[in-house]
Amino acid sequence: QVQLVESGGGVVQAGGSLRLSCAASGRTFTNYIMGWFRQAPGKEREFVAAISWSGGSTDYTDSVKGRFTVSRDNAKNTVSLQMNSLKPEDTAVYYCAAVGGSRLATIATMKLRGADYWGQGTQVTVSS
Repeated sequence: QVQLVESGGGVVQAGGSLRLSCAASGRTFTNYIMGWFRQAPGKEREFVAAISWSGGSTDYTDSVKGRFTVSRDNAKNTVSLQMNSLKPEDTAVYYCAAVGGSRLATIATMKLRGADYWGQGTQVTVSS
């Protein structure tokens, strides 16, 4: 089992920034692709960003490219999402996600099948 705990959500005005963090525990952190999904009211959960086990590869959904940056600290078992130039349409519950367990998974694995483990979610609200 992998436990994921998010922090850092809140309310911000459009154009502002927030940084989400996720602390992982339970299994070997570097065996997992880590990422972020979000779910807005009335919508399905969608992929936002992912990072490879080494941190050398990242991927983003088109709507956040150039504004969001995903990173991980394997020494601290944490993954972060820096969100800049926030827009009202970024308002959602953001979930930390992990997939893999054997370093065979890739970012494409997460984008195609989602995650094996989820955090509890943290609310991000962007006011106009």
